[in-house]
Amino acid sequence: MDLRVHKTFEALFLLEDIREIFRQSTPKGLTKAEKERFSQLITGLKKIIDEMETGKGTPASSKIVGSIDLRTREEECINIHPIQRGGRLTPEARKAVIAYGDGYSTCDFCRKPFRLDKITRPGILDFHEELAQFVGMDQARVVPGARRGFQAAVSAVAEKGDTVIVSALAHYTEFLAAEQADAIVKEVPLSPRNLITSDATAQKIEEVSRETGKLPALIMIDHFDYQYANEHDVLGIAKVAKQYGIPFLYNGAYSVGIRPVNGKEIGADFVVGSGHKSMASVAPSGVLATTNEWAPKVFRTTRMVGDITKRKFGIKEVEMMGCTLMGATLLSMMASFPAVKERTQHWDEELQKTNYFLDQFQRVHGSTVLSEYPRKNTLTKVDTTGSFDTVAKTHKRRGFFFSDELAGRGIVGEFAGATRTWKLNTYGLTWDQIRYLAESFVAIGEKYNIPVTG
Repeated sequence: MDLRVHKTFEALFLLEDIREIFRQSTPKGLTKAEKERFSQLITGLKKIIDEMETGKGTPASSKIVGSIDLRTREEECINIHPIQRGGRLTPEARKAVIAYGDGYSTCDFCRKPFRLDKITRPGILDFHEELAQFVGMDQARVVPGARRGFQAAVSAVAEKGDTVIVSALAHYTEFLAAEQADAIVKEVPLSPRNLITSDATAQKIEEVSRETGKLPALIMIDHFDYQYANEHDVLGIAKVAKQYGIPFLYNGAYSVGIRPVNGKEIGADFVVGSGHKSMASVAPSGVLATTNEWAPKVFRTTRMVGDITKRKFGIKEVEMMGCTLMGATLLSMMASFPAVKERTQHWDEELQKTNYFLDQFQRVHGSTVLSEYPRKNTLTKVDTTGSFDTVAKTHKRRGFFFSDELAGRGIVGEFAGATRTWKLNTYGLTWDQIRYLAESFVAIGEKYNIPVTG
């Protein structure tokens, strides 16, 4: 571990200890004992800062508490983990987590009607309005992950025995959302290129109609699937859904927050995004947006009345369980939002970087791209069966030799031990990091005498 990274964490943790003094004090000020403790900690902080400047010193424990280790991969390594790139927090989000880490911190100024999306201090009400505009819809809510967006939409439109159409590459949470509503899932088959087309979707609708005697209750398709991150024909599928009069849910778990998305231009009735996958937010977080047509249904308010107390719960929303994201989770999304909006305008450059890396990656003979290529997303499935796996067959570390080689170069996030098919993501890497990444893969190939072209 880089000593400066370790000392940075030590300084941050010591500052938290200093902060705790104030949290335990009275409004009258610090006691004598508290002042002494404060002075001791400040002295310790100065020592840590000196060690950071000189690069000399001894690292403290790598544990935060108990079995919880320091997590330093984002500071010390290039992380190409397939589902972590778009969820890396911005500096603003990390600061928000420090300030709003307490459980119900967003409720400091909650006033009637006592609902999260109505709070104005901090500006949660305005954030919801901006969020809807960001994805080109009329209304939006923050939810605990994309899965809860699926759950809310399916619950609102499907009844027991109804059919929900999904992709043959759909995420398992789409299945669970339908199952919880007692609905039935039917999958649209893939084309030979692992794509979902509008024609195949129309054929599936007709098949369901013949078998059940009624149309599906919902079509739920990923813009970019989680297995290959191929781009599916959501525009054509939305048009088919409209022709049949079926609501269409656009799954933007791998698009909302990293590239421009406009739900109405797509033709979506619902847009679901993932905060912790693609919006630089703490997990679990996500967004569900819809049109004014569907808002009364998916954002319906409770009508229940207690039989003894006769209690009513005002405008609490049923599918949202009253309120959704609170505290640091929500504030991280809000704090990252300006940067997230800005970064979506640079999607073309992100694709340029990804395709540059993959061009270099494929110079190592036997390394191929299984996703559609050139890439239309920064998440990619690759196959190194013909390259690095040939080494793994005789290496004493088997497939873990590859993880060792990458880790030795400060690269983490690949599936440990995988040398056949696996996924990686380059989103948000700088050009310097992209070039370093590409050079590292080529260097590993050369080290083990795998032919390298060019």
